[in-house]
Amino acid sequence: MSILDVENLTFGYGEGNFYEAASMRLFASEHAVLVGPNGAGKTTLLKLLAQQFKPDKGSIFWAPSVRIGYLDQYATLDGEQCVEDYLYTVFKPLFDKEKTMQSLYEQAATLPADAQVRALNRAAELGEALLEANFYQIKSDIGKIVHGLGLSMDLMDTKIKHLSGGMRAKIILGKLLLDEADVLLLDEPTNFLDVKHIEWLTKFLKDYAKAFIVVSHHEPFLQAIAETVLALESGQITRYKGNFDYYVKERALRHEQQKKAFTSQRKLIEKTEDFIRKNIVRASTTKQAQSRRKMLEKLPRIQAPRTDRTYRFAFPTGRSTGRDVLVTESLSIGYTYPLVEPLSFVIMKGEKVVITGKNGIGKSTLIKTVLNHVPALEGDSRWIDTADIAYFAQESNLSDTLTPFQIIHDAYPQFTKQDVLRLLGQHGLDPDVSRRPTGTLSGGEKTKIRLALLRHQKSNVLIMDEPTNHLDAAAQEALQDALINYEGTLILVSHDQPFYQSICDVEITLFETD
Repeated sequence: MSILDVENLTFGYGEGNFYEAASMRLFASEHAVLVGPNGAGKTTLLKLLAQQFKPDKGSIFWAPSVRIGYLDQYATLDGEQCVEDYLYTVFKPLFDKEKTMQSLYEQAATLPADAQVRALNRAAELGEALLEANFYQIKSDIGKIVHGLGLSMDLMDTKIKHLSGGMRAKIILGKLLLDEADVLLLDEPTNFLDVKHIEWLTKFLKDYAKAFIVVSHHEPFLQAIAETVLALESGQITRYKGNFDYYVKERALRHEQQKKAFTSQRKLIEKTEDFIRKNIVRASTTKQAQSRRKMLEKLPRIQAPRTDRTYRFAFPTGRSTGRDVLVTESLSIGYTYPLVEPLSFVIMKGEKVVITGKNGIGKSTLIKTVLNHVPALEGDSRWIDTADIAYFAQESNLSDTLTPFQIIHDAYPQFTKQDVLRLLGQHGLDPDVSRRPTGTLSGGEKTKIRLALLRHQKSNVLIMDEPTNHLDAAAQEALQDALINYEGTLILVSHDQPFYQSICDVEITLFETD
């Protein structure tokens, strides 16, 4: 029996639609992944299913009493709240029961005999309910989730505003996993996770007794968790009942069949249109030509198979630098206390350097410190005076209300309309997307806008903090090529080992303080 039925779904922004009368179903305990290129509408579909958006047409029907857990990594959190309080809100109803139970036991001693019996019975019922809900295992359960996602119990007293972007994303995911909803809607849950923590999440989801729909560009992860693949294809949601490998093979077969059918139909249409042109004016063949014209008008048109987008990422270099580009001496980084051992290193001209270390250890803080966005606790860092730095931050600061076109035009006012559209197109953003408010775009599309902003910024030092988050495979490959071809000094923060090993020749690993 299905717990979700989507029928004739139509939704879009501006002139284009993501879905045209699309339908899908999800069954109880079904483990599904949602795939498609950047901009296909995966995040939008999850928001529709989570009832954050309303369809333009069609219906989304959840079975009664189904609890939905939606992972929104951009959720607004109370920065003053500590991590422990945030995670424990999942269990507030249980804590309320415990409080009521304790109050009943305390009141019972002062009540008349009959009332005392009722109070004790009610308290006993609440105690049994807490036992059935494994209330006294809560601390252990939280510990398992926290450690599994690569966090530390020492963070429990930390205010959310002091967390890195990666740590913040992890506690949002952790709270969602603790809640054990009937359906999990997870949008890019592996962002900010190291290999061993992706392995932990993989096992958690494989063992999850309830249903989920997961969006991810991490193919090994998808291969491990998928029992059903929902593919966004040409405005439809195509269901592949099988694992990810089955989907890849079946999709290639269907793509080839569609290509042949499209080519065959085009030949038929062209031949028929040629017949109509030659015979419509002849009295003896007019009826035949009119009949074939009506046939063409009624013929359902086969869409051309969608081809993968191509990208042209590049980062131009300007003047040269001297040998020692960045020097740190006993540099201590952090906010109120040091995050890592003091750092002393030299990054030299032309080196491609990756900064590694476990999530939350301070990689982004190091970058912000050497850029003077965060003050050093102790020690020193200095750039060579000829350094021209281009910086891709981990977190986006794009305006949600401006369109991609406006953002690029504001950055490059000398560009013509065609220059702006050409630049966006090179980064996989078509004219329809370029006119939409940035707040309606996917994480991958926002990343591509930020990469486009760097396309005409000449630098000799390029700093990129987790640039592959949200990018599909084709975009990641294009970015990899662009970074390999970059002629200046590269400083990269990335948790994607195959990605950075293909680019970087120097690795700086951060370790916690003793």
